[in-house]
Parts: sequence; structure tokens; C-alpha cells
Amino acid sequence: MRILVGLGGNQGDVAAAFVTAASSLARTCRVVARSRLWRTAAVGPVQPDFLNAVLLLELAFDPLRLLACAQRIELDAGRDRRCEIHRGPRPLDVDLLLAPGLIVEAPALVLPHPRFCERRFALLPASELAPDWVHPRLHRSVADLAASLDAREQRCEAIGAFPTWRT
Repeated sequence: MRILVGLGGNQGDVAAAFVTAASSLARTCRVVARSRLWRTAAVGPVQPDFLNAVLLLELAFDPLRLLACAQRIELDAGRDRRCEIHRGPRPLDVDLLLAPGLIVEAPALVLPHPRFCERRFALLPASELAPDWVHPRLHRSVADLAASLDAREQRCEAIGAFPTWRT
């Protein structure tokens, strides 16, 4: 199964956190592709801009296992959901975004991500990797969803390549 996973953060060395996250994910699944890095205006309280990126992963297991891995990676990066402000700053966020044809409605996981189609910071990097993937609920391609959002609603700009790492 292939799945898009979003990375975000705005505290500490976020690019290094992305490398660590990608490297950790590569131990359990195959990293097929990486988007560019994107700088995004924060939504929520006043805080620094976020860095965002998307990974295209190939899994040989259930997405719930990937979710557990993602949450462990966030925790290792210093994220403590119990103490953070809603939409506030964080060192790392790892979100499962979309898998072709897959709908999951579980207490721990909803796929596609419920706000994926509203977020330029997820759609723009996702459209670099899987522009033709179709949202299974909306029946629109990732590229179409990305193009439909007003750029004035959230500043989001590509700033460079995803940092490389050794596996």
C-alpha cells in the first residue's frame, strides 16, 4: 500500500527533525519519494512559520501501525501533545494524509486526513508526489484540490529540496 505522510514543525531544527523522521520511517517501510520543503504561515496563535513536506511511503502493514510509529517519532522529537496549545508551535508533526482508494474510520485514525483538502501546506507538497491520486470521498485529484485553494488564505512557498539522509 502507498500512503502520503505530512511532516511539519516550527520549533528547533525542523529540517533535522524531518531527516530523523524520514530515516526512522525508512526502517519500517520504503520511502518512495520526498517533496520539497515548504515554508508556511502558521495558523493559530502568533508563532514562527512552519516548515512542511510530504513523504510518499510504501507499506507492507496496516496504517494503524504506521500511526503508532508516527506518534513515537513525534514523541522522540520532543512533542508532548498533553502540554501543547491547539494549533500552537511544535517541533514535529507527522500526519497520515491519503492512501489511494482507502477510507479508514477508526477511533485512533481517520483517512483521508479530515482536513487534508483544506490545507495548502499539505496539498502543495502532496501534489508534487501524487498529483493524480484521487481523494476517495471527494472524487477529485490532489492536484485539483491544491489548485482550488486560494493562495491568499495561507502563505505557502517552496524553499528547497528535502534534506538527504543515509539509510
